Amino acid sequence: MSLTHATPPHTVLATIDLGSNSFRLQVSRVVDDQLYALDVMKETVRLGAGLTADKHLNDDTQERALACLARFGERLRGFVPAQVRVVGTNTLRVARNAPAFIAEAEERLGFPIEVIAGREEARLIYLGAAHSLPDTKERRMVVDIGGGSTEFIIGSHYKALVTESLPLGCVSYTMRFFPDGKLTRGNFRDATLAARNEIQRIRHEYRPSEWQIAVGTSGTARSLRDVLEINDWSRADITLAGMEQLREVLIKQGSIDAVKVNGLKADRAPVLAGGLAIMIAVFEELEVEKMIVTEGALRDGVLYDLLGRQREKDMRDSTVALFKRRYHADTQQAERVNQLAERLYRMLAGEDVDQDMLKRLSWAAKLHEIGLTIAHTAYHKHSAYILQNADMPGFSKREQATLAAIVLGHRGDMGKMAQYISQPALWQAVVALRVAVLFYRSRINAALPAELDLSQHARGFTLSLSGDWLEANPLSASSFQQEVGQWKNVGFQLDIVQK
Repeated sequence: MSLTHATPPHTVLATIDLGSNSFRLQVSRVVDDQLYALDVMKETVRLGAGLTADKHLNDDTQERALACLARFGERLRGFVPAQVRVVGTNTLRVARNAPAFIAEAEERLGFPIEVIAGREEARLIYLGAAHSLPDTKERRMVVDIGGGSTEFIIGSHYKALVTESLPLGCVSYTMRFFPDGKLTRGNFRDATLAARNEIQRIRHEYRPSEWQIAVGTSGTARSLRDVLEINDWSRADITLAGMEQLREVLIKQGSIDAVKVNGLKADRAPVLAGGLAIMIAVFEELEVEKMIVTEGALRDGVLYDLLGRQREKDMRDSTVALFKRRYHADTQQAERVNQLAERLYRMLAGEDVDQDMLKRLSWAAKLHEIGLTIAHTAYHKHSAYILQNADMPGFSKREQATLAAIVLGHRGDMGKMAQYISQPALWQAVVALRVAVLFYRSRINAALPAELDLSQHARGFTLSLSGDWLEANPLSASSFQQEVGQWKNVGFQLDIVQK
């Protein structure tokens, strides 16, 4: 039985962007293939400013963030998980105590939080930007300066072609280069040169010949556009000359606390200096003459990606297909194992099938052998390493970790799986894939037992097989008996019963 379940489409979707500067909630109505905002909430949490020198979120920042998420959670009461997607960005990628914070944050919010990789963030930013721009054929370079990172994307129509994420953020750069709040020429020079040094690493891919129009998104770009236009330093677009005029004004004012510029919102003033220095570096290093600004950004991209999943246009399916081609997976073997693993999982779950885990099992089954391109010995470890660490568009880091764990457990010594003992939902997927791989060890469409059942009990699992099949397949019978010992290594009981 193949995976055919699709989530029924919803008319209202919501997303939360846990940025390093601001937390944003957007609720949108779905009309055909378009989204129209119904409600938007923003709170300037400055999560990135709460990172200590040893990369821990301090207590005050955590409390501020948790209080915000409790308010967002109230707004989302009545929503079901399929309607909501919550993404965390750079600060949650780097904070060492992020797992503990996320666990508490999910309790306050009532929905799971996905921490996404930098390039996945870039892909989603482009998707959001593209939906707010005319659908023309030119190649766009989209730049999104966030609180802790800056994403660079070259794309056309709705597809991101080149993505990159660099550790440049308006919050982190303001703290690093303007720590005492002083706005001096030397501080701006140091910040701009540091940003240029980072951008130089990707310059060869983002040179002007590779794109026709530059697009800015999110708070820094919108603030710069508004300030430059209101003060007649540029006309509607961001320009280098206009930013240089703004920089001179800030230097004359001398201090972040003293900044007063027409058109500058109060919540943006504390991080303007870092954002301005980064944007000047972008213009100088990538030879940008002018940059238009769009309202679409990460949260819009997340919503369109969520809508795509509900319309059976899931980017994760495309990524799995790409990885199968890239790593030369044996498609027929993967599909044999996938179909049986899904069947076994449904036996275990009964009527209470966890559709999300079923999807992850299916993806894991299709990719369980990709490590063979590295080496046959311990290939399951190579497969798991790829799934854990590769850039996988559409997948969160948590989803990748789940795929990696299922694949890691599909063969070999089960002792390595002891670290996952506290994740009971994972074990049904692991046993389903592990048993399916054993049945198709010969890599042919071998006849399965007429009597086949996999069930769960308090101490583990029971695999029931036809006695005559076991007699006719002594190698498989031996393999299943060896499995009994492997499951004991992680404290489970696997019973092999003849029918």
